[in-house]
Amino acid sequence: MQSILLVFFGAGIGGVLRLFTYQIWARWIGPNANFPYATFTANVIGSFVMGVLIAWFAFRSHLSWSAPTRIFMTTGILGGYTTFSTFSLDAGLLIEKHEMGIAAVYVLTSVVISIAALFAGMALVRTIS
Repeated sequence: MQSILLVFFGAGIGGVLRLFTYQIWARWIGPNANFPYATFTANVIGSFVMGVLIAWFAFRSHLSWSAPTRIFMTTGILGGYTTFSTFSLDAGLLIEKHEMGIAAVYVLTSVVISIAALFAGMALVRTIS
């Protein structure tokens, strides 16, 4: 139950941070930009912070970072800010294990199938509307 609450509250924080990212970009360039700058920014920042946290937890393990702290920060806050950070971590771990083929398949299929699933969902709603 503790993990659920940590993820719940962390995701709330991450969601607010993502909203702030969108608001900042909307002020800078307007809400109708041709490129999804806010999403791109959230994905890059989230991936960078995930890398920092994972390395910190791994190399500073003598500081006794608790599992609840890690869950709150990674799955909670970063998961609420962007799920792309977890995707990047999974791909990075495969690359570090020298599983280049599996990493390539994972990255390509995740992107292509996720975009296809998006269009399938949109098509479903259009069909029943």
